[in-house]
Amino acid sequence: MTDEKTALRAILKVDPDLSCFKPDLLLRLRRRNEVEKRLLNGITLSEFANGHHYFGFQKDKDGWVFREWLPEAEAVWLIGDFNGWNGESHPLTRLSCGGVWERHFAPGELQHGQHVKLLVQKNGERFERIPAYIRRCEFDENLKRLCGIIWMPEEPFEWHDQKHYGAPLRTRPLIYEAHVGMAQEEQGIGTYRQFADFNLPYIASLGYNTVQLMAIAEHPYYASFGYQVSSFFAPTHRFGTPEDLKYLIDKAHSLGLRVLLDVVHAHSCQNLGESLWLQDGTPYQYFCPGDRGSHPAWGTKVFDYGRDEVLHFLLSNLKYWQEEFHFDGFRFDGVTSMIYENHGLGENFVSYDHYFSYNTNVDALTYLALANDLIHEVNPAAITVAEEMSGMPGMCLPTKKAGMGFDYRLAMGVPDVWIRLLKEHGCDEWDMGKLWYELTCRRPQEKNIGYCESHDQALVGDMTLIFRLARAQMYTGMMKDDHPLTVDIAMDMHKLIRFVTLSLAADGYLCFMGNEFGHPEWIDFPREGNGWSYLYARRQWSLMQNPDLKYRDLLAFDKAMISFTRRGRVLGKQTRCLVVDNDRKLFAFERGGFIYVFNFHVMRAEQHFRFSGVEDGSYYAVFSSDKKEFSGQDRISFTAEHPVIGGQMEVYIPPRCAM
Repeated sequence: MTDEKTALRAILKVDPDLSCFKPDLLLRLRRRNEVEKRLLNGITLSEFANGHHYFGFQKDKDGWVFREWLPEAEAVWLIGDFNGWNGESHPLTRLSCGGVWERHFAPGELQHGQHVKLLVQKNGERFERIPAYIRRCEFDENLKRLCGIIWMPEEPFEWHDQKHYGAPLRTRPLIYEAHVGMAQEEQGIGTYRQFADFNLPYIASLGYNTVQLMAIAEHPYYASFGYQVSSFFAPTHRFGTPEDLKYLIDKAHSLGLRVLLDVVHAHSCQNLGESLWLQDGTPYQYFCPGDRGSHPAWGTKVFDYGRDEVLHFLLSNLKYWQEEFHFDGFRFDGVTSMIYENHGLGENFVSYDHYFSYNTNVDALTYLALANDLIHEVNPAAITVAEEMSGMPGMCLPTKKAGMGFDYRLAMGVPDVWIRLLKEHGCDEWDMGKLWYELTCRRPQEKNIGYCESHDQALVGDMTLIFRLARAQMYTGMMKDDHPLTVDIAMDMHKLIRFVTLSLAADGYLCFMGNEFGHPEWIDFPREGNGWSYLYARRQWSLMQNPDLKYRDLLAFDKAMISFTRRGRVLGKQTRCLVVDNDRKLFAFERGGFIYVFNFHVMRAEQHFRFSGVEDGSYYAVFSSDKKEFSGQDRISFTAEHPVIGGQMEVYIPPRCAM
């Protein structure tokens, strides 16, 4: 339980501008305490979130027991391979409380690997459903839809990560965002084991310390990028078995990598018979009633976070991924959509009033606070990241300070800044003052994950940063011996955008796979509109392996940038502005004991760039984007002394260069 007065004082001390909204903050705190008191009744959150140990298929001393929550069902049967899909032979019994249905099975009556479904009756009509807690699904070619599978191997998976799972990161998260299915070069779908054996060693070699996996929970439509989940406890069958996923995570831990799950609790797929939609025949079992239950932009169903059984389901789901698969934390997708009744659509969030109104979904805020407390109770070293674009105050404050408890917020405004600059202005027209503000603006005491592009910016119809910079020259000017000016500028600006984002706009950092070497193509999953092609649902690793192409130089820069950042331990340190010069397109700032100098001017070098505010002493360059191995010209000396004279320091900085 949270002490309401103490928590209120804490958040107002962090952000005094919230003082006008004390009643709203108290409402949130009281709602959270009421829900905790009702749900827990003397037990811990971890003890409460054990639905995966009760529902679904469980083994006991007498054989098997199966349970499902179907409060409005009139009758329920279990059908499958074990009974020849007989719709009469194995009815379930309704228990006396809570709408739970149950059946016990003798030893040997059920087997690992058997296909199963529920047969549910409502208003005299019978229909098939997949159990909500099913741990594996498979696409049935005859039915042309997903089918549940009993998954409980005789031999449990043998973990080897005792030294790593639960151990905190020694540095801030440097996240490599990845999609297992499109992580290979061949046109097809990659597997968990391919990713573990090929991609993980590569990621570790780049210096990233965290992998964020997309599209893990089962989803019927591959092109949804995993964001329309149907079975929340089943790793998708497309990439392999649950044991293959465990092999991937175990190997990641052996390489010193932490693994985050891109978890989707903002909404659910509405495919009838494959998802939770109309599971018991009613639209309001898991989802909000009426229009509130449908997402107007995504065509999905919206969870009812005010219902205790839904909270139990979602919280148990989080504990399950940690407990069963050793995930080290979560990136919560669609948080903005969760916390507003209108899902944040059409809002500009220019005033605090927008965060405290009839539009705010207090039940969703309560769920998120409970979720973060649970995750950190199960694993105190876990990392949670909110994909939240509205700037809701308190999102990354501890729950005891009236916050939502996230460790980091994804800095979603930063890639929008770069896209807007590249679309609307030439590189020599950027406003340095506005850019500085956009890269450094954040809520007090809030840590963010900075990034300049993720999977969102690479989807078909959009462009990666390198493609926005180079355009058609990507296809003709990337040979190392060729030097068209457009490509030279694109290479240099790509390096500067990534480095200034990491060094100025980040407490942690994220890169989507392939962007580290300037992958040129967008992402387009197989669909009817492209003839079900996998041509753009893959990554062309051969580009960065080819010594004759410049992609290899961008990769070398990214690796050096990450290595420098890790060695210097600058993430999370305070930033002190030294110079923002719009006329000359220059930045200079101090962070973590290093002086950073950026020249964004496309053509003009600064022979004698002087600035003050630097601690006395002599300085030497320790990192430069202009090294030859990065497709630079080696114009920065690493042996030249830069003394501070009369309180001023002087450097030479070439155009389109950072040091």
